[in-house]
Order: sequence, then structure tokens, then C-alpha cells
Amino acid sequence: MVPRQLSLRINLNDDATFENFFLLDQDHKHQIVALLSSQLMSGEEPFVYLWGPNGSGVSHLLQASCHRAAANDLQVQYLPLAELLDYPPQQLLENLEHLPLICLDNIQLVAGNSAWEEALFSLYNRVRQANGRLLVGADCAPRELPLQLPDLQSRLGWGPVFQLQASDDEVKTLILQFRAYRRGMELGDDVARFLINRAARDLSGLMACLDTLEGASLEAKRKLSIPFVKQVFGW
Repeated sequence: MVPRQLSLRINLNDDATFENFFLLDQDHKHQIVALLSSQLMSGEEPFVYLWGPNGSGVSHLLQASCHRAAANDLQVQYLPLAELLDYPPQQLLENLEHLPLICLDNIQLVAGNSAWEEALFSLYNRVRQANGRLLVGADCAPRELPLQLPDLQSRLGWGPVFQLQASDDEVKTLILQFRAYRRGMELGDDVARFLINRAARDLSGLMACLDTLEGASLEAKRKLSIPFVKQVFGW
């Protein structure tokens, strides 16, 4: 059965791929990326739960899994719940179990909502019966969610549960430089630190700054420097 979809305007971030996910040499996230990269093809781990604060990479990895599935011609559904709270949950999640992969982001936002909890509980059971894959993202561990439905709490912990830590300023510097390099730009330590100190400190805000700088650098044919960054943003 082909899932009957509501009319949703959900676009994946084109940059949210596994290739664009920064990893330190001894980073435990290597294990997470390896598991998610092979989740669909290996048939292992039908349920995976990722949690961490904003900017830790949870949303990035959920979308990266969607991109990988799409690259393998597999139909997938990414549902950022922050944008979908006004939709009827039973209808929104109806028949999704027939997809190879479903990604639910920011599930903590519906904790305590009985209609959402019942719809999610039903989805978990249907996905298991259909041998599907469900990847869930949140800002806290399953046991910390203020859920009304104990059975849903147990379902959320059916598979591996991974915590992602927020990046400190040193790692943010490396991430900025890595993403700049991926775009063909060179970002010196001084410029990266200046951006972190002057711009929004969350990674999504920093990536938006990098987008702006990429366009400005190409147009002006100038390398990234502190004076140029000041000029672009009016600082």
C-alpha cells in the first residue's frame, strides 16, 4: 500500500548529509554515523533514538539518513514535529509504516499530548510488524520524556539510544572550518573565532553566516578575513 500523505511542505537541508557531518578522530559519533549509514541496507536496528541539545547534530543526522535513503531510491518521510504540531497526528502518521524509513524529529514537543502519544505508540507497533525503520530525535533520553503513556516510553527505548553532546567553541571552530573547506573556502582560526564571538553561537546560526559569506566572497572575489566579515555583516 502506498502511504496517503497529507499536503506537507517539508524540505531537507541540502547540506545535512553524512559527508558534511564533522567528526573528530576519537569521536563516539563515528559509531552512530556508521550505524545510520548502513541502517537501511543492513536490515539491522529497526529503531534508533538520538538525543541531545540544539546544535548537537541530532537533526543533521536524521536528515542525513533521509538523504542517504533517497540516494538509494528509497522513499522516506522526515517529520520535524516543531512544524507539525497543528496537524492531526493519527492522519499525519497514517500508513507511514509502509515506508522503508521514517524520521521523527523533536519528539519531546508532543510529550504529554495524549493524541500524539497514542498515534506514536500505534506507529511503533505498525512499523515493527511491517519490518520498517524508525529513527527518532529528541532533546532528552526516552526515560526523561514527560509521557503519559508508559508503553510508549518503553517503545522509544526498543533500539539503541545515543546521546550527542553540544559542541564547545573549539569544536565549533573546527566545524566551521570543515564546512568552509567543503565549500571550497579557507577559513582561518582567527576568522572562525571572530564569527563565533560575534554571531549567533548556535551552529545553525553559524552555518547561516557561512552561507552569506560564501555568496559575498564569490561576488566580491575576496578571501575570508575579519575585515571582510565585518564589511559583510556591518559589524
